[in-house]
Amino acid sequence: MTIILSDQDKSTLRIAAYGAVSLMAAAGAAGKPHKIAANGSIALGSATGLVGHVLAEYPRGKDLVGKSVAEIADRVLPALTAAMNLLKTQDPAEAGNFRSAVLIAVETAQTHQGRPSPATAEMARKITEALDAARAATADSGAVSEAAGGQDRPELRKAIEEIVDAGFVGVSLRVHDERGEWAGSAGAAELGGTAKPPINGHVRIGSNTKTFTATLVLQLVAEGKVGLDLPVANYLPGFGLDERITVRMLLQHTSGVFNFSGEVYEDGTVVPGIPIPYGATGKEWVDNRLKTYRPEELVRLALSKPARFEPGTGWSYSNTNYVLARLLVEKVTGRSLAEEMRRLILGPLGLSDTVVPDASPEIPAPHAHAYYRYEDAGEQQTIDITRQNPSWISTGGDMISTTQDLHTFISALLGGKLLPAPLLAEMCTPHPTGIPNMDCGLGVFVVTTDGGGTLISHNGAAVGHAALMYSTPDGSKTLTAALNCVDDADLSIAAAFQKAQQRLLNEVFGRRG
Repeated sequence: MTIILSDQDKSTLRIAAYGAVSLMAAAGAAGKPHKIAANGSIALGSATGLVGHVLAEYPRGKDLVGKSVAEIADRVLPALTAAMNLLKTQDPAEAGNFRSAVLIAVETAQTHQGRPSPATAEMARKITEALDAARAATADSGAVSEAAGGQDRPELRKAIEEIVDAGFVGVSLRVHDERGEWAGSAGAAELGGTAKPPINGHVRIGSNTKTFTATLVLQLVAEGKVGLDLPVANYLPGFGLDERITVRMLLQHTSGVFNFSGEVYEDGTVVPGIPIPYGATGKEWVDNRLKTYRPEELVRLALSKPARFEPGTGWSYSNTNYVLARLLVEKVTGRSLAEEMRRLILGPLGLSDTVVPDASPEIPAPHAHAYYRYEDAGEQQTIDITRQNPSWISTGGDMISTTQDLHTFISALLGGKLLPAPLLAEMCTPHPTGIPNMDCGLGVFVVTTDGGGTLISHNGAAVGHAALMYSTPDGSKTLTAALNCVDDADLSIAAAFQKAQQRLLNEVFGRRG
């Protein structure tokens, strides 16, 4: 695609990008403003494509030095939105490249601050909102076609409408198959609203996070930094882990480690962990949904409980496995999981809409809303919980993405673009779980369609949001979906969620496998 930028357009891009760095430096002036500015400016040099060439020329004569935070914000935040708008009208890929470059610079600017100050964290949020303001306007205006390539797929339209009729507030679906791409949405973005969910809106993807994390660990295995069958205790000696637990067992849920979000045993016994949105602790979770947990805290709680079984002798889904995987990545690399995710997955694939939020409760626009229903003083209350601190689940399910990014990720992964063939084969080798049609690989599940075909999958739910991700083993045919709903402590939506999955699988993969 040809893209033409005037000198004024290029100036807007530079002022916006370097201005974002100036904002971070001004907001963090009590620390090391010059270091902050240098770090961020250097990071802008990582931008590629046309945007990279434009940003390589530092904005001469920019007059932001010595201005107050408010003065800089008044000029820069609108410039960020304007920059995104002008790029979106000519080349959405360059718009995504620009957004990614700015956000990487913003995060890099904070590298030497330790835990970001409230002021810099708030400024990072405002910068993200300014970048996404243009994106939200584009998505909500209908600029994204409901039927990519002009396809008419009434069977897919009918399928998502039936899912809404089954009790979901809204659903967005994206299918890539032999007929090309189709994307559409049904229902509502908000309770009581008339606007449909954005077709490529952001969604909390829940346990799909585990597939990203497992891929990252296996990439470190490929780099020779991690041994798949070595004890996890070799890398994380401070937790007193059973030395029989290997890295493979974490990724495959065969470690036996207690699930910090609670366990339900075969005899019906419930052993609680931290307060979660389901069961007896639902109201407590609602009241504390902005609380921050650190991953070490979750792991230590889990390890204070008896193991579910001896390492390698059983299978049990445990979020603790993947929080340990996060800590392993950070210990081995000396960098945050988010930084490694960008280095090895998000950056190379251009997944500019995928976020590793850590403890931030924000979700970028555009997005559909998530809800929670509970009883208070004998009355039913339904509240918007779109903003929630995902640190309670951590790498067990904290990431944010879109149906497009999920498609790009799973098709690239299974197409051999992220892992060497032997490790990809290990990832997709099924291990029995004892649950019908739910064999487990390393961060993925291997399932069989009604027609006898094999699919590689992981789905996730994140309290009012849910995401589906399915692909044929070669990555050539995919289904990704985002759903928003009213959740509750009794998981009342669970049956409808299962039926929604099956309805879409039958329609997309059908009896042709």
